[in-house]
Amino acid sequence: MSKQASRDTAAEVAVRKLLHSSGLRYRVHVPVPGMPRRTIDIAFTKAKIAIFMDGCFWHGCPQHATHPKANAGWWRAKLDKNMARDLETTEHLTAAGWTVLRFWEHESAADVARRVASHLASPADLPSDPGITEGGDAENRS
Repeated sequence: MSKQASRDTAAEVAVRKLLHSSGLRYRVHVPVPGMPRRTIDIAFTKAKIAIFMDGCFWHGCPQHATHPKANAGWWRAKLDKNMARDLETTEHLTAAGWTVLRFWEHESAADVARRVASHLASPADLPSDPGITEGGDAENRS
């Protein structure tokens, strides 16, 4: 598993290129505040928008996830823990006032970039007062 790309995957890079070419600036691999060893794939820190590009196998995509037959019990437990960790991270960031957007690796990079840009353009997603943060809404994966 150490050979599996955990950052800068093809889907993530494609989305980042589109966001950057449209003039949006972001941070990559930002540590999740208060949660060690977890990072946000793409973060708009001022707007408090966290974007995660989840791999279909590792995060349990309902359309494309496969279930290994060899050592099936171990894999099921491993993948269930990954999904539970995703939910915990989303809830933690949402409670801290972030808007969390999760996308599957199979989604079109152009569609993902368009949806991210629309969230950034919406004034409802930005705190009205820098000292006061509103509770962000965690968008469900599509």
